[in-house]
Amino acid sequence: MAQQAQISKKRKFVADGVFNAELNEFLGRTLGEDGYAGVEVRVTPIRTEIIIRATRTREVLGEKGRRIRELTALVQKRFGFPENSVELFAERVENRASCAMAQCESLRYKLLGGLAVRRACYGVLRFIMENGATGVEVIISGKLRAQRAKAMKFKQGYLISTGEPKKHYISEAVRHVLMRQGVLGIKVKIMMSHDPEGKMGPKLQMPDKITVHEPKEEVPPMMGPPEQDYGYTEEAATAE
Repeated sequence: MAQQAQISKKRKFVADGVFNAELNEFLGRTLGEDGYAGVEVRVTPIRTEIIIRATRTREVLGEKGRRIRELTALVQKRFGFPENSVELFAERVENRASCAMAQCESLRYKLLGGLAVRRACYGVLRFIMENGATGVEVIISGKLRAQRAKAMKFKQGYLISTGEPKKHYISEAVRHVLMRQGVLGIKVKIMMSHDPEGKMGPKLQMPDKITVHEPKEEVPPMMGPPEQDYGYTEEAATAE
């Protein structure tokens, strides 16, 4: 956040949390159509860098970088940053199929466009699984067809729910769709696949992963020691 007088550690953490939450909410509303997929704030001694992750970075930047400059000015005014002390960057999401926020927004716009709930969900499910995810779960709740509210759950593949690997493997997002008949809630959970390079998925291996190695080649049994004749040869035998 902007330079402030010396504050206690507790107040600083609370202030940073509120800043991140408000910034995320603002960017989510503004860049929802452009596949907004999260924000990262890096504070350096010279300036504050805000990295916006999105699937369509060209739309985020705007024509000749006009839109990103507008967003920078808005953030600077709202949070009281000094002139030229905050900078916004756009970073493209490598694999949008494994990004729950991007898929949640995609599903949201499908529903707002009037597509049937089942068809929209199965389309998202198929797209995620075809792009190498281990598992996916989509939950939609609200007034889906009748007046009575209900929840529908769509699942495919293998999905973990607890433990340390959940922090690394599960990407989760929740969105609200303001439909004519009421508000629908969307929850998307994606379990990413392991990637040794850490680009398309987590680098950390699953703790219960068992690797079966190929059997080793069998070495033939050792040959016995050569027979010793102790100076007794065939020639000596015939001479006798």
